[in-house]
Amino acid sequence: MYSANQLFFLLAGLFFLALVFTLLVNSVFMRFFRTFGIRENAPTMVRWNASSKPAFGGIGFFIVFLFAFAAYGVLFPNSTDPFQPELIGLLAATGLGFLMGLADDAYNTRPLLKFVTQVLCGALLLATGTSIHLFNVPWVDNSLTILWVVGMMNAINMLDNMDAITTVVSLAIFIAALAVQLLTNAASDINTILIIAVCGALGGFLFFNWHPSRMYMGDTGSQFLGVLLAYMGIRYFWNGQSLDGVVEPWRQISVSIVVFILPLADTTTVTINRMLRGRSPFVGGKDHTTHFLSYIGLTDSQVAMGFGGVGLMSGFLSYIALRFIPEWHLLHTLLYLGYAALVFLFLFGSTKRPGIDRPL
Repeated sequence: MYSANQLFFLLAGLFFLALVFTLLVNSVFMRFFRTFGIRENAPTMVRWNASSKPAFGGIGFFIVFLFAFAAYGVLFPNSTDPFQPELIGLLAATGLGFLMGLADDAYNTRPLLKFVTQVLCGALLLATGTSIHLFNVPWVDNSLTILWVVGMMNAINMLDNMDAITTVVSLAIFIAALAVQLLTNAASDINTILIIAVCGALGGFLFFNWHPSRMYMGDTGSQFLGVLLAYMGIRYFWNGQSLDGVVEPWRQISVSIVVFILPLADTTTVTINRMLRGRSPFVGGKDHTTHFLSYIGLTDSQVAMGFGGVGLMSGFLSYIALRFIPEWHLLHTLLYLGYAALVFLFLFGSTKRPGIDRPL
């Protein structure tokens, strides 16, 4: 339908349209909705920044996502039906995650309700055909799928603890997914459109979210991104395969852990440390890996750039694994999991470094 050059300019135009739209809509929100997200001042909330800032960045993400979903049918009318069950499940799950995050930003919902909603998001994806295929044992793969969706929604939410961190990490993961998508599918696939549009939205939001930030994405953004990243992780990494079409469990496990190592490492570190102190992992605090890097002496901007760099490196390694390694061996598993272990140990070790003040 389109030549290669036309398709390139179409996709590039979509990215910049999403970026400019997000800049504009967030500027409008900054003008008219300064009190949205005021619950940041609640006694139970612990934020890295002392000042309260509006938490509505996720609204722009979801608007752009819906626009991209609708625009696909107009731009590519002869392509695959965008209303296939898997995509309907994605739309329903991201919508549910968005609404739950919106309610949490506005009313500070109960943790149990939040957890049940996250399980429902996973169940929606599972019921419409999105599931991890790893062990070929349905109940095990289905349980792993639900655990992955719930875990990623919580991990992205917990990672949103310092200016720009979740934004740059999510961008890196989406870029990795886009690289795999373009390797194995047509550039006109609907997932290409969705990824590029959301990357544009994240780029526009980063203008407001870079230190010193003027707004947060809030649970509205982190819950939506958690569902979408979980979906992309299942599609391109957990169920990823080489160009020869070979599916190997240890390749899938290794690549998935490497791509998502930053949210996984931060959530695991915080959970371990809080449980060792007898605290709930789900109560906020200034004890994330990002915070300890700041205690060591890095600025907030340096922490964000460091996380972005590690995220891009992880994405590059996933590209190598799926593009240039036709047959997966034990050595590859050791190298990739060894890289992930080094990142985790560095971040975990930063929370145990002597000579720095410990948060309560």
